[in-house]
Amino acid sequence: MNPLLSRLQPYPFERLRKLFEDVVPNPALRPISLGIGEPKHAAPDFLKQALADALGTGLSSYPATGGTPALRDACAAWVQRRYGVTLDANTQVLPVNGSREALFSFVQTVIDPTRAGATVVMPNPFYQIYEGAALLAGVEPHYVASDAARNFAPAWDSVPPEVWARTQLLFVCSPGNPAGAVMPLDEWRHLFELSDRHGFVIASDECYSEIYFRDEAPLGGLEAAQRLGRTDFRRLVIFTSLSKRSNVPGLRSGFVAGDAALIKPFLLYRTYHGGAMSPVVQAASVAAWGDEAHVVDNRRQYRDKFAQVTPLLAEVLDVALPDASFYLWAGVPASFATASPDHSADEAFARELLAQYNVTVLPGSYLAREANGVNPGTGRVRMALVAEPAECLEAAGRIHEFVSRRG
Repeated sequence: MNPLLSRLQPYPFERLRKLFEDVVPNPALRPISLGIGEPKHAAPDFLKQALADALGTGLSSYPATGGTPALRDACAAWVQRRYGVTLDANTQVLPVNGSREALFSFVQTVIDPTRAGATVVMPNPFYQIYEGAALLAGVEPHYVASDAARNFAPAWDSVPPEVWARTQLLFVCSPGNPAGAVMPLDEWRHLFELSDRHGFVIASDECYSEIYFRDEAPLGGLEAAQRLGRTDFRRLVIFTSLSKRSNVPGLRSGFVAGDAALIKPFLLYRTYHGGAMSPVVQAASVAAWGDEAHVVDNRRQYRDKFAQVTPLLAEVLDVALPDASFYLWAGVPASFATASPDHSADEAFARELLAQYNVTVLPGSYLAREANGVNPGTGRVRMALVAEPAECLEAAGRIHEFVSRRG
């Protein structure tokens, strides 16, 4: 067996299952889960019809790893409409089977593990695929301290110069998971300067870009590069997906775009890796990327839901409306820090909430790693407001009562 597998941490939801092994949820209340970020809004009917229409011919041939010209064109056209960025659909766009698969395989493509001290830098908290991909590529992760004053955005200046010097790949996530912070242009400028100085690649995870609560849509990596005159997108690749945008996590469809000099070897890797997207999924994806009406309606549903839930929870928890994404990143009351000698404050909160009110939340410490003696997720929980508004509001009401009664 690959010895690097032993370095992988248990996935957050496996840790959650173990945390709850001896917890008996309140049987008087129906279960409500805010634990997993799995979109529950209805998938658009036109997309389901496109899937059905493609079944007649779409299962009769092997798909090309690079995708159909129609799909690449649809992805490039969406980037143009959304960000005002013009891409060469043949050399700067590559369809992928969702962002998770692409993020993992991209690391295996760009990392040279033979270089001494090779490092992948990532936010902390973070999406667990970043860490797993780095470990299985045979290099070390470096966890960037988070700035609680800036909604847990990464504190890039906390990274020592000697770490930047051996960095091969930097993960950024904007809008962020779990706190929903959006990177401004000055932050992008800083990271591009570091990339130019040290030669590392930037992988920008942008899967939450279409769920936002401000008037202005979140700035994307390609858009930032273009504004700063980096029109060749050197050492930059962005990752995006239909899962959150179009409520189709089971479709497994997204694309990467950016530096053609990186897309070319990534395509080569994927040709051997077996990363070709089903022609049926490709046909449906063309339809999805070409339509914005369902995205606008989806965003409206989230905005309405968060407008109801956030003020209610803010009465009892340290929580505020994020810039974007569909999570609330909430601090739990300090009293939970001493609730159990065997569990952190966020774990204790999650266990008691499930036992008393049958609501599941994810401990924040499961989404982060201890660095310099601190796990930035400790004492916080992530709540995914992905269900229908009535269910999310009911969950919020139970949490409010739970915290209020406990004191």
